[in-house]
Amino acid sequence: MDRVNQSVVSEFVLLGLADSWELQICLFLLFSVIYLATVSGNILIMTTVITDSHLHSPMYFLLANLSFVDLCLSSVTIPKTIIDFFRHSKTISFETCMWQVVFVHFAGGGEMVLLVTMAYDRYVAICKPLYYTTIMSQQKCIWLVVISWAIGLVHSISQLAMIVDLPFCGPREIDSFFCDLPLVIELACMDTYTLGLLVNADSGFLATTCFILLLISYTYILLTVRHHSTDGVYKALSTCTAHIMVVVIFFVPCIFIYLCPLNIPSVDKFLAVFYAVFTPLLNPAIYTLRNKEMKAAMKRLRSQYVSSREKS
Repeated sequence: MDRVNQSVVSEFVLLGLADSWELQICLFLLFSVIYLATVSGNILIMTTVITDSHLHSPMYFLLANLSFVDLCLSSVTIPKTIIDFFRHSKTISFETCMWQVVFVHFAGGGEMVLLVTMAYDRYVAICKPLYYTTIMSQQKCIWLVVISWAIGLVHSISQLAMIVDLPFCGPREIDSFFCDLPLVIELACMDTYTLGLLVNADSGFLATTCFILLLISYTYILLTVRHHSTDGVYKALSTCTAHIMVVVIFFVPCIFIYLCPLNIPSVDKFLAVFYAVFTPLLNPAIYTLRNKEMKAAMKRLRSQYVSSREKS
């Protein structure tokens, strides 16, 4: 990624999450376990959806894509963070930092739109069940996923365009464990107040729009199921509860990072960890633990694997 600007900073220093060696060892073990669980959990969901014919439906197709996005989001930040726990100088090159900004916002923006798509899928399934297979056709599902990725790409490129040519000539310490955009902007050798507002407005517009659409969708769904049978209400509430939990877990940190920044380093770090580390792990856990069909499919996959091992 070439840059022609006034910058004399070739790399940044990530201050990380802790100063003491003992705490860094504990965080290394914690992050390693979380990343291993995130990777294995999301790959398991994708494999189960692909291999089990019972799950070849729009909802699980979208769920598999969500797992892929979460896998990408966690892989952008966590592996380097784990390595940095053993490094005295936690440096990151300017180019790598910019790419990290791009991929974090690419995955994050795509996930926001994908969550809206999943809410739309549940709206059609619950409010218009007779037309579900017609409206949520395979071709339409593919297009919805492509659109979510496209919006994420446009969002990330727009963020990059606003910062890539900034002059970085002074301080180079980022008080986080990855290149978080608001913190990178603060290091520029110029007045970045207006630029910060534009960056936050860009992220805020996407997050707010998606969040409002999600609130409208799930509110309409919950109002609709009140007129259905008790069994229908229970099933709809069970499904929607899992979706709403994921929405809250994903959007609350984003709101406080970009829309209403608290500017308290310890709180900002906690929100960044929650957003980049815990969210990709909690999404598959919530969906699988609350979904009987997914758990049954995983048991079938395990039985098939055991049978194939016994035959071999």
